Amino acid sequence: MSNDNASPILPTPQNSKQIMWQTPAAKIIEQKPIIYKSDVMVQLMKMIERVAASNANILVLGESGTGKELIAHAVHERSQRKSRPFVAINCGALRETLLESELFGHEKGSFTGAYQKKIGLAEAASGGTLFLDEIGELSPAIQAKLLRFIQEGEVYRVGGKDPVKVDIRLICATNRDLEKEVQLGNFREDLYYRINTIVASVPPLRRRKEDIPALVNHFLAAHSHTYVSRGRQMDEEAMKLMVGYDWPGNIRELQNVCERLQILSEGHVIMLNDLPDNVRSPEKKDETAEYDPTITLGELEKRYILKALGHFDGNKTQAANALGITIKTLYNKLHEYGEFEKFAVHQKPVK
Repeated sequence: MSNDNASPILPTPQNSKQIMWQTPAAKIIEQKPIIYKSDVMVQLMKMIERVAASNANILVLGESGTGKELIAHAVHERSQRKSRPFVAINCGALRETLLESELFGHEKGSFTGAYQKKIGLAEAASGGTLFLDEIGELSPAIQAKLLRFIQEGEVYRVGGKDPVKVDIRLICATNRDLEKEVQLGNFREDLYYRINTIVASVPPLRRRKEDIPALVNHFLAAHSHTYVSRGRQMDEEAMKLMVGYDWPGNIRELQNVCERLQILSEGHVIMLNDLPDNVRSPEKKDETAEYDPTITLGELEKRYILKALGHFDGNKTQAANALGITIKTLYNKLHEYGEFEKFAVHQKPVK
């Protein structure tokens, strides 16, 4: 069932403060509307409305590319902190030592290259919202420091002796099964229960297919590149194929396809033949495959990952998004398989 009266999230108000610098892990956030009509999204947004007014920590779960950061920002924009900073950091993008410095800051001279004192992102977010994406990638050492930060409401800069009081609303996100990670000993149980006061599950695009036409029209009408012709329309048969495709990379994949269609399609109306081959002729899933005792689970995983890389012509970012894993995890897997050099650049792998 769909709700035709469902409204998209409005863009960020002009008085909303954003993080004012960029690093590989943190970036300036431009709030974008959330386009939806599906009942599953209507229910999710109703929950967001209810929890936004509180100060409870929120854990956003969902596959890669589903829009977890947009959900986090939607909470911020509906909270009493909306006029204060919304700071986002990708926990999987930086190595442990650099991540600690980015998150908590450092004092001058605390390590080689620390030529001046630096305010950490947690401190910069004080009064507002701190969004930790890919929190499942945190090392045990950073997990311990984050737990103390949550419990005490204070941080210690790297090399610092005095605590700094910080007032933030914490929102975390992951595409990992954190309960399983806790059982495996990879994620602290006490930290897990600290961050999941409220759990918001973002559905994959294949579970909200009635939203696809509206999303396609939105992406075709609002393109970031000024040189691309806007306002293209999609043929009815082409739209049926777009709706029928499962979109393993979710909304991020859909947006990328729409951008390519804007650039490569010749006519004003996008036709069936304009669609990428994988959308027009998706690979059929083999539901009848029998168990083979000679193939281990690790070997199956390796074959599937390499097959995904081949499908995307060696593009590791697209492959990772489609597989639902982080780029960091994909790099680790390729090193483990001894295949990293073969996929060192974004092109068809060496045979």
